[in-house]
Amino acid sequence: MAKERLQKYMASAGIASRRHCEELILEGLVKVNGQTVDSLPAFVDPDVDIVTVRGRKLRQSARVYFLLNKPKGVICTNSDPQGRPRAIDLIGVKERIFCVGRLDTDTTGLIILTNDSEMTNRLTHPRYELPKTYIARLRGSITPDAIAQLKKGVWLPEGKTGAASLKVLKRGNQESLVEITISQGLNRQVRRMFLSVGFKVLALRRDRIGKITSRGLSVGRWRHLTSAEVNYLRSATVGA
Repeated sequence: MAKERLQKYMASAGIASRRHCEELILEGLVKVNGQTVDSLPAFVDPDVDIVTVRGRKLRQSARVYFLLNKPKGVICTNSDPQGRPRAIDLIGVKERIFCVGRLDTDTTGLIILTNDSEMTNRLTHPRYELPKTYIARLRGSITPDAIAQLKKGVWLPEGKTGAASLKVLKRGNQESLVEITISQGLNRQVRRMFLSVGFKVLALRRDRIGKITSRGLSVGRWRHLTSAEVNYLRSATVGA
């Protein structure tokens, strides 16, 4: 097998993110064939080399992929000092899994969880923008001018957002229901986009990740991604 970067190999074994794996290497906590490696770049042959982290031999785990319909109040990080319920707890498998990206605590809907660090890196890479669709319940009657601004992109502290696709599902005097599709992943982006044009989000749900939908998956439930869905995600991020 061709050699690959040590941090990539470690991440694919489920040790941590690739960046954290780089830190472990630079701290001198990683050995290859008994020799400490503490500088980068470093390469290994997975078929030949023996890699240990803090004295523990790495073993490649089988890749697993899950789709969760996250409830409100559940966090998407693996560690939380406040002890709040975590997305990984709802799935409860023996593999060390993590969320691909995040949904904030108050947002419900689809999130992918996996132990495949390489796919996670590609899916969250800023050069590749997988579209995600949300249903937003807003306070007030959404205006044509606000819709036009959101479609063109609005200014946030990080810069101007990309163009969004919007569809008004319901417009009333007190509340509006809007479907919005974006291809970026800024923190609380959808909520901040609507607030920038004068509308507070009362409830937010992610309904689709690319072509993957929430159909048949009730809130709080999860399922394995199909092989076709995994292949779709891989092909969708080629070159990312």
